[in-house]
Amino acid sequence: MYVIRNGIIVQPDRLLFGYELVVEGDRIAAIQRQGVLDAEQRGAGVIDAHGGYVVPGLVDIHSDYIETVISPRPTVLMDFPTALFEAERELLAHGITTMFHSLSVYGADKMDVKPVRQWDRTEQLMDLIGRAKRTEGRNAHLIRHRLHLRLEIDNVNLVDQVERHLRAGEIDELSFMDHTPGQGQYRDLEIWRRSFRGKNLTEQEAAAMAADAQAAPKLGYEQLAYLAGIAREHGIALASHDDDSIEKLDLMRELGCTISEFPISQEVAAAAVERGMSTVMGTPNILLGKSHSGNLSARDAVRAGVASCLCSDYYPTAMLQSAFVLHRDFKLPLEQAFAMLTVNPARAVKIDADLGSLEEGKKADILVVREVEEGQRSYPVITATLVDGRVVSRMWYPALPSMSARFAVDAATIRETVTDEEVR
Repeated sequence: MYVIRNGIIVQPDRLLFGYELVVEGDRIAAIQRQGVLDAEQRGAGVIDAHGGYVVPGLVDIHSDYIETVISPRPTVLMDFPTALFEAERELLAHGITTMFHSLSVYGADKMDVKPVRQWDRTEQLMDLIGRAKRTEGRNAHLIRHRLHLRLEIDNVNLVDQVERHLRAGEIDELSFMDHTPGQGQYRDLEIWRRSFRGKNLTEQEAAAMAADAQAAPKLGYEQLAYLAGIAREHGIALASHDDDSIEKLDLMRELGCTISEFPISQEVAAAAVERGMSTVMGTPNILLGKSHSGNLSARDAVRAGVASCLCSDYYPTAMLQSAFVLHRDFKLPLEQAFAMLTVNPARAVKIDADLGSLEEGKKADILVVREVEEGQRSYPVITATLVDGRVVSRMWYPALPSMSARFAVDAATIRETVTDEEVR
């Protein structure tokens, strides 16, 4: 048993002052007025939040970071099990306790060729993630590993294989992608041309490659509908990618997609929300202030109220940082910022019954977050992490003084308008 005290508990719609959180086994047993439990007599371990924030573990439903760890150079492939172990330690340091590793399956990826994206290697990684998931709670891993398969529609030869993995329960989220130049993410062909790494293509070369990509065979509606039906049958979340028109959005919704990843414009993002879809934007975009491909800015999407979920995309560091950037720079209530990193993505992929918020009966995936000052800036840092009710990480920054005494005074003066029943 653990008791987390002297912290500000972040729930999806409020901040709780003067409360403590009790963990028994792998679950949150109680959220109650501080001091109700005599922890010492009960033999509970006390985690002092020192006035920091007590928040749910972050849920990242779109990140290809594992590909970078496995293949840090275009011609390099590191050992897959080692990469998974090393990646999770970094993810844990950024507060990500549930990761949907996003594996891309292209027919012809001429823009960003990665050896890890060959199908046999994708299956190897799928097997690793599947084993980690099947033995969760009694294995050597620190976080929850899940699989998000990103199927590019030019991969016309993998329908049977994808079907097999869907039926085997090895895929937790399936997204349909179309990176054909001239639409979607690359509506602007000039941006598409400049996106080629290490290649200085002429306009003529780029035009020829674009024409080849546009003429390549693509999965038809019937094939996509077949895979989407299997996914729905097995309770697997379905996502569309880079929706650039309301017509495309409606087509994806017809297939059963309930998630719109990186809608290209505010108009499309708003239409997705109106249709009851979750919209996903990238946290690197929050930190940079713009989309790297010139599309809808995540900041603008948040301002307009059309961003449901935030993901790390390719930069896990941005997850925790983005919550405080949105709170500090855009005056977004902190609980709303964290909801986009926790309960909203959990709800989008249908795991919110257990994960994504601090509520009695839910899994005890918990972060203690404080802010450390360096120069003229402050940075959020994680000082304690619990996954499945176990303390998996503790960090102490010398620059962080104890704030318990000050917090006790502050908590005593906060309005007493939240009842215990409302907390539950």
